Amino acid sequence: MPFSLLPKLIFQKLTDVTPEFLRQMGIDLLMLDFDNTMLPYTSRIPTEELLSWIGRMKQDGIRLCVVSNSKKDKAAGFCREHDIACITHSKKPTGLGINRCLAQFNAKPGQAALAGDQIFTDVLGANCAGATSILVKPIHLHNIWLKLRHGAEQPFIYLARKRRVTKP
Repeated sequence: MPFSLLPKLIFQKLTDVTPEFLRQMGIDLLMLDFDNTMLPYTSRIPTEELLSWIGRMKQDGIRLCVVSNSKKDKAAGFCREHDIACITHSKKPTGLGINRCLAQFNAKPGQAALAGDQIFTDVLGANCAGATSILVKPIHLHNIWLKLRHGAEQPFIYLARKRRVTKP
C-alpha cells in the first residue's frame, strides 16, 4: 500500500468516532492505539465517557482491538478488564501488529480503521496496511518529547485538513 503520512480522517477525540459513521464507511473493525488515544500515559483510570463509548461500539457490532506498541501491561490489563482484544509489541508503523489483528478478526484492510494520536506510527501504519487512518488529538502532551513530536506532525495535519480528509 502507499506510503502516506496524511490521515484519512481527523477527529477531535476518540469518543467522537461513532458506530454509525464507521458503518457508513463499511468499517466493522476498529483498531485502537492505547496511550494518549484511549487513556493518558499517566493514568490507568478510564473516563465514564470512554467506558460508555466502548459499550456503544460493542453493542452496535463494531469489533474493537487495541494495537499498541507498548511493552508494559497497562494496555493488556485494561483490555482484559474490559473484554477488548489486544495486541501489544505491535511495532507500528510496520504492519506486524496491524496484520496480526486483521488476521485474528478475518478482516480485509478495507473493513478496518486504526484510530490513534500519532502520525508517524498510527497513521502511517494504517495507511501502509490499507486500513482507514483516523487521527485523534492526543489526550495529554505531558513532556517535551511528546510536544516536539506533535509539533513535527503539524504540517501533515495542515495538509490533511486542506485536502478535506477530515471528518465531514
